[in-house]
This record gives sequence, C-alpha cells and structure tokens, in this order.
Amino acid sequence: MTRTDPKRGAIYAKLHIARKELRLPDEAYRDILHRITGKSSAKDATTPALEKVLAHFRTLGWKPKKGSLSSSDKPHVRMIYAIWKDMGPMLDSGGTREALRAYVQRQTVTPDHPGGITAPEFLDGVQGRKVIEGLKRWKARLERGLK
Repeated sequence: MTRTDPKRGAIYAKLHIARKELRLPDEAYRDILHRITGKSSAKDATTPALEKVLAHFRTLGWKPKKGSLSSSDKPHVRMIYAIWKDMGPMLDSGGTREALRAYVQRQTVTPDHPGGITAPEFLDGVQGRKVIEGLKRWKARLERGLK
C-alpha cells in the first residue's frame, strides 16, 4: 500500500462524494469496501483497490461531476468542500462559504500564520488534512446532536 500516492487524496474525496450521492448507509459502504478490497476501511486498502470501488460505484449509477464542489486541483481542497457541503444543513450558518473560511482561519492559526489562512485553496496538504480531520470530528458531533 502506498500512502504517499498523490492520487489517494482525490480517491478519498471521490469515495466520499459517491457514497453521499448514492445515499449509501455506512454499513452498505463498508460492505462494498470489504467485498472489493478485502478491507473495511479505505485507509487500509491499496490505491488500485480503491479505484475498483469507484468503478463499482459507477456501475451503481454514480457519475463524477468535474469541478462540482471546487475547481481546485488539490484533492484536500475538494474534500474540505465536500464535507462542508454535507454539514451545511446541520449548521446555523447554513454552510456558507464565509463560515467555512472563518473555520479554516481559526484552524490554521500558528506562529508562522498568526492570523490563520483565510481559504481552503491556500492550504498545503498537511494543513488541509488538519482541517479535514477537524471537519470530520465536528460533523460526527453534529450527527450525534451535539455542536
């Protein structure tokens, strides 16, 4: 398994988007992952195996949309927008772009960037992963009815 494969981030984003658009419950998604890759988590599967999962999603009717969430060529930016879009209905702000930018800015305050980074498009891969993991935790809390 090559975790440094640059295609992995894009594949994770596509898996997330396809799962949402196909309205697959977690159990069904994990079942498909296990059946095709032999693993119950995308992180444990090889890149070629994940590409087979995406191909299977296409047979189920999923059609990837070029640039539908973000026109960025950075997978972590597209993933941030995909998660944010999922969270939008659960947020008081409704998931506005301004609210996302405020969140990204708060999450990226460091000694090197005392004011934070103002938009997902300006994040490097490490910063993007930090924001993605924070969004995932926040989304999980929202889904449990917490804020």
